[in-house]
Amino acid sequence: MVFQMSDRQNSENTIITTNNSHHDNASTTASPLKPTLPTILAINNKNANAASGMAVHDDCKLKFLELKAKRTYRFIVFKIDEKSKQVVVEKLGEPAETYEDFAACLPADECRYAVYDFDFVTKENCQKSRIFFIAWSPDTSRVRSKMIYASSKDRFKRELDGIQVELQATDPTEMGLDVFNSRAN
Repeated sequence: MVFQMSDRQNSENTIITTNNSHHDNASTTASPLKPTLPTILAINNKNANAASGMAVHDDCKLKFLELKAKRTYRFIVFKIDEKSKQVVVEKLGEPAETYEDFAACLPADECRYAVYDFDFVTKENCQKSRIFFIAWSPDTSRVRSKMIYASSKDRFKRELDGIQVELQATDPTEMGLDVFNSRAN
């Protein structure tokens, strides 16, 4: 009978062979082995998470809760810090700032995530608000950056409980005020 064992502390794998013909005289031998399948899967899974599921800095969640509950901010712009491999807050928009201020904060050639607290008036003349999540991915941004942002988006959105509308934009016309108005209703 052959067993595979992995010693996680020493990163060594061995094969233990047991002779079951005589239970009294069971002998075992050990020899080095290449990494086992579970070890390979764990390594690959760790690398996959690094590529597709960036960590989210606690400040992102905290600032989003302040926007949602207290309306402390009009918008928040987030970026992926590739050195620390996490999503961080890049810019906080004060409540008095306008949509134009928000749009000006999104770089023309770099991807970003953003949330925007959009106030509008319904057809029934009621004042309402919707929280938009914007995945900003301009055509001029690097392909690698687009891939990282696209693969991390769903995980990041799950961390921000309370998103009501999602927009994906590659140029400013895809997230204009007319688009916000039509999607808010």
